[in-house]
Amino acid sequence: MKLKLGLPIGSLQQATSEVLARAGISVWTRERSYRASTDDAELAARLVRPQDMSRFVEKGILDAGITGRDWVLENGSTVHVVADLLYAKQRAAPVRWVLAAPETSPIRTPADLQGKRIATELVNVTRAWLAEQGVAAEVEFSHGATEGKAPDLVDAIVDVTETGGTLRAHGLRIVDVVLTSNTQLIANVDAWQDTWKRTKLESLNILIQGALTARDMVGLKMNVPEGKLDDVLALLSSLKAPTVSPLAGGAGHAVEIVVREDYVRSVIPDLKRVGAEGIVEYPLNKVIP
Repeated sequence: MKLKLGLPIGSLQQATSEVLARAGISVWTRERSYRASTDDAELAARLVRPQDMSRFVEKGILDAGITGRDWVLENGSTVHVVADLLYAKQRAAPVRWVLAAPETSPIRTPADLQGKRIATELVNVTRAWLAEQGVAAEVEFSHGATEGKAPDLVDAIVDVTETGGTLRAHGLRIVDVVLTSNTQLIANVDAWQDTWKRTKLESLNILIQGALTARDMVGLKMNVPEGKLDDVLALLSSLKAPTVSPLAGGAGHAVEIVVREDYVRSVIPDLKRVGAEGIVEYPLNKVIP
């Protein structure tokens, strides 16, 4: 039996492949092909545009898929959300769909959109958001390069951003946030009720979540001479309890701990100063809580 899994093509493709690789699943694709191969014999993978993913999962053409919450909402798809996956194209954070207008535009609030024209790929979500704001505006579908359409073709845009850099580069400023979105692992409702498929998806999620947790973590291990252990543990007191084991011959202790990578550069010199020896930093593929 195989689980039919949709993997996103486009902006999320590389980030997804990297996360899966850290989870222990290698993905291979051929140039100009929508088929993918993995080293997991229980997976049948296919590349799908994130915009289409939830529709194929809802219909059962795919058992599951990785896509954005934004496209699930845009399509109005009835699917089971297995898990939120906190990664995007550039960084480990949600993305925002924002209302943006030219710097010189008088549009300062959603109310200023009354009677205006807006371009976006996220048409249904934008229309629903405008209705919540009590604003009547024309929303047209944009096939891409949305940030280049204001002010000559439309009055404002709703576009996705991680950092806002592209919008600023096109002379646009953010007026409001329409939707915050993140990557999700979704499943067909019937597939989720199948014992084998559900177990496979739960196992896949455990591995992916472990890979995401480990992304910014490293392992540290060191030897600590007798009499120096309290000083070393004092430096590590704000973290989860380290593993402490006695060294042979009463030579001291071996200490091992998992820490955030950005913490290492400050703590290693301090550990050395209080007597730690043989300090080793090593990368982690997965951390399973």
